[in-house]
Amino acid sequence: MRDLDDVELRALAFVDEREIVRDLVELVAVPSVSGHDAESDIVHALAERLGALDLELDLWPLDLPALTARPDFPGWEVPRTEAWGLVATAADSRETSTPALVLQGHVDVVPPGDLSRWKGEPFAPYLADGRVHGRGTVDMKGGVVAAIAAVRAVRAAGVRLRRPYALHLVVGEEDGGLGAFGTLARGHRGDACIIAEPTSGTLTTANAGALTFEIVVPGLATHASTSYAGVSAFDAYLAVHEALSDLERRRNDRVHPLMSEYPLAYPLSVGRVTCGDWASSVPDRLVAEGRLGVALDEDPALARTALEEVVAQVASTHPWLRDHAPAVTWTGGQFASGRYAGDDGHLAGIVARAHADVTAGPAPRERGAPYGSDLRLYADAGLPTLHYGPGDVRLAHGPNESVPVTELVTVAEALTLSLLRASG
Repeated sequence: MRDLDDVELRALAFVDEREIVRDLVELVAVPSVSGHDAESDIVHALAERLGALDLELDLWPLDLPALTARPDFPGWEVPRTEAWGLVATAADSRETSTPALVLQGHVDVVPPGDLSRWKGEPFAPYLADGRVHGRGTVDMKGGVVAAIAAVRAVRAAGVRLRRPYALHLVVGEEDGGLGAFGTLARGHRGDACIIAEPTSGTLTTANAGALTFEIVVPGLATHASTSYAGVSAFDAYLAVHEALSDLERRRNDRVHPLMSEYPLAYPLSVGRVTCGDWASSVPDRLVAEGRLGVALDEDPALARTALEEVVAQVASTHPWLRDHAPAVTWTGGQFASGRYAGDDGHLAGIVARAHADVTAGPAPRERGAPYGSDLRLYADAGLPTLHYGPGDVRLAHGPNESVPVTELVTVAEALTLSLLRASG
């Protein structure tokens, strides 16, 4: 490590690798899939753990009817009957004011998928080859644990800072941002925010958006033996799918420099197709569900219009679809793109220097991310926000998700220094 002052060295001495691994194993063992009961269970477990750090806790049930009725609600894919918010604030500072820094992370995870593709059980985490394995280790319980470790280190060192700081632990990020939306609606704010999403040792200062869509393509059912008397919705959809692929290509012809390292900056992906109800019938309905990438600084309404116009154009030249138009609806999560802005690079400089100090290496490079996150909600609320966290996002949402222990410790140490330096 580079030259650090006595307070910083004292706090870093309390960043404990064994505690970090233990915490991550315990959190990954809670199957907090978006919309499931365990999503609430893990929030209460974390509240109990943070209470032991003598933090001021706000644990509350989200008012789902009120939040979902708002015109700016970001959407969800798995409706809930219950969800909780959790904010922990270090309020023993010399000044009573808005937190100087918010560390944020989501505690929900996506389903594990095909269990046969996993080497072990996705919710039975284990340590091997210097990595913690299990669903959510990368996205993003590893980041949550690193943020908690940073707060624990500052508390254990007995450092009384000039300004307060806070932890925002949220649910529902994977399907739209319910938890962050509810946390901000409750009035929780800060001067700046670090979201500990996986960044592979970089600073993510912008991210693309993602809009969930559904396309319903009609057909005309008949017996399969007389298929010539009907119209296959599947066959009709193929023309639509080809046009969607062409739209994706055109939307990625030129991209922002922060996104230029990605083979595909703004993917348009159809993730699920359901069609027909009987093998010996010509299918009369196909439903295609997918996500449309939103470019940096692009109005989501314009992105929606681009897809709708392509589908309409295909239908206008198709012998069946021109009189039986496909229907496009926008369902589930609606992530706009987001940007770090508003503090003249102050937060980015703090995090970059902290990373360089604990690694004795160069400052992390800056880049964007091709996925949606809570960044845009915090940025829209006036908080300069960026991503910095452990893990490689390419392992997220896949089988055998895992995060290196060394990255967990590095990020925890860098967040510790960031808390000290931002909060004075």
